[in-house]
Amino acid sequence: MSQAPDVLRIAVAQLNPTVGDIAGNLAKAREARADAARHRADLVLFTELFISGYPPEDLVMKPAFLAACERAVREFAEDTADGGPGVVIGVPLARGALRHNSVMVLDGGKVTAERHKVDLPNYGEFDEKRVFHEGPMPGPVDFRGIRLGIPVCEDIWGDLGVCETLAESGAEILLVPNGSPYYRGKIDVRHQVVIRQVIESDLPVLYANQLGGQDELVFDGGSVVYDHSGVLAAEAPQFSEGLYPVDFVCEHHCQPISQPAVAEPSLEENVYKALVLGVQDYVNKNGFKSVVLGLSGGIDSAVTLAVAADALGADRVRAVMMPFRYTSGMSVEDAEAEAVALGVQYDVFSIEPMYDAFMKTLAAPFEGTQPDTTEENLQARLRGVLLMSLSNKFGSLVLTTGNKSEMAVGYSTLYGDMAGGFDVLKDVPKTLVYKLSHWLNREREIIPQNVLTKEPSAELRPGQRDTDSLPPYDLLDPVLLRYIEEDCSIEE
Repeated sequence: MSQAPDVLRIAVAQLNPTVGDIAGNLAKAREARADAARHRADLVLFTELFISGYPPEDLVMKPAFLAACERAVREFAEDTADGGPGVVIGVPLARGALRHNSVMVLDGGKVTAERHKVDLPNYGEFDEKRVFHEGPMPGPVDFRGIRLGIPVCEDIWGDLGVCETLAESGAEILLVPNGSPYYRGKIDVRHQVVIRQVIESDLPVLYANQLGGQDELVFDGGSVVYDHSGVLAAEAPQFSEGLYPVDFVCEHHCQPISQPAVAEPSLEENVYKALVLGVQDYVNKNGFKSVVLGLSGGIDSAVTLAVAADALGADRVRAVMMPFRYTSGMSVEDAEAEAVALGVQYDVFSIEPMYDAFMKTLAAPFEGTQPDTTEENLQARLRGVLLMSLSNKFGSLVLTTGNKSEMAVGYSTLYGDMAGGFDVLKDVPKTLVYKLSHWLNREREIIPQNVLTKEPSAELRPGQRDTDSLPPYDLLDPVLLRYIEEDCSIEE
């Protein structure tokens, strides 16, 4: 065993990998290791399944993909022959007939150890038991005289005793690579999970979390370090990609050197950053040139437009106002003001001629009937056709603008305002949309005051208001929270 250093500097690589982009992820890892060397780090800790991207889902069912991932890591291992930082990196591995969610430890030009995830999550957004096999209970890994325990993500969330086993077998530090998605309040949950493992193992924990968007998931980073007594020693900011070095003094035992606290963002700032990151990565990782959305003069499309402009830049965003006879003059003015404030391309295309043509065609079959939601939905569907035509012609992704409150109760039009590729606000309740709007206006008016104060309306018939069909949102949203998020019964 090599002589343990007095100070072990570990650089947490809180980075944004892309699922399936093995070459790109390897290049990003190499760049991070070079940066860590400039910081005089001894070890770089990457996040869960970094080389494949997380979650890789059915890609790991392909033997060629698994082989390519392992080749990339072994190639990376050769880089460590330079005497610079060692590496702990997540990689899917095939071992015989088994597939594992694993980490490999690289040092001295070779792979010195591998460990496999024991506790595979199979709830909510996780589906790992279908594609991976459980690993054996791990022991510590010797790294330059320090015994590292490397539980992987769910290994510290579950109750299988992985951390306790590592502590009993001599681990001095727990390094935890994670792929933990964001939700409101998740950061506090993670801290409690880490503290519980610190208390049970009496070991310091370095929790490294992935950053970035992958389909409907957003990973927020927020990596943390706790000392063996359960005191927060260091943390990386949420939604910030980077390399974050932490020093551990390893004399009688290993303890992190405390760093200044990171400022805690407001709920609105936190949610807004999650939305921006989610849009940015969905658009860029899927190869879209730009986005287009319908701008109605309402609050949902206004917030969606702001998110898109911050995620992609104004030059990649096109807003389209599609007025009809029921569209108020105020809505037209507000939509233009929003587009001007953000500097995006803005067009106005009336749907009146198209609507009249459809109604002329439908005059015979509709004879003797009264106008109802059919005519209202036709307006929404004509707008969807316009946006999808612009999408096809110019390679733009259509962003839809429905919020969670509307989506949860079906207050939308199939093939109309639901037509598109990505709904930015699909998990944001209407009451939170209003809070985001006020937060956006904290320094200058991005969303006109009219939009914040006027009563919500789809403007599909004269005098229409959302409350014609729905309870007020300040009543509806708490009901949806209890029913959807908290699994309360109808009676509750």
